[in-house]
Amino acid sequence: MAWQSVLDELVRDRGPALLGHAYLLTGDVRDAEDLVQDALVKVFSGRRRADEVGSAEAYVRRAMHTIFVDGFRRRRHWATIRHLTAARETSPPDGPHAPPELVVGNRLALAQALATLTPRERACVVLHHVEDLPVGEIAEVLGLSTGTVKRYLSDGRAALRTHLEPASDASPASDAPPEPPILERIAVHARRTR
Repeated sequence: MAWQSVLDELVRDRGPALLGHAYLLTGDVRDAEDLVQDALVKVFSGRRRADEVGSAEAYVRRAMHTIFVDGFRRRRHWATIRHLTAARETSPPDGPHAPPELVVGNRLALAQALATLTPRERACVVLHHVEDLPVGEIAEVLGLSTGTVKRYLSDGRAALRTHLEPASDASPASDAPPEPPILERIAVHARRTR
């Protein structure tokens, strides 16, 4: 398969998933679009091009992570994130019957909490809890040791718990079902936006 047809098929079939993944990393639609485009250019302008969609997608995802982390290093500041995803009226991430203000509030809280993580922590958390990659694969994708990935996951989880878990003195409403753990909510939300 010629690289042009691989590129066309990748963008047509996996473009929304790549954009959604980039959005989880950047927190901004325009930045996510730029990240995907930069990664596609990086992968398909090189001498060694993927000859099938599966490997091309893996190369593009790796390039997205590299570009994202490198961009953060150059800027040395973290942009404020307005929201994690645009509201979907048909299937909100917190349940089909959740009130819109709760959905928006949860998305905003999640986006703000993810924004507090370092780029590596954020990448590890997204890859592990959203993309369901095991620690070994995350280490390979990011070019880190497994111990380093575990440390980033631990630090990222702790930071997310600090920002997202309800205060211990707050008493939940008696009729309200218990909230699922925060990382489970992240994974459920991400899977619904794919």
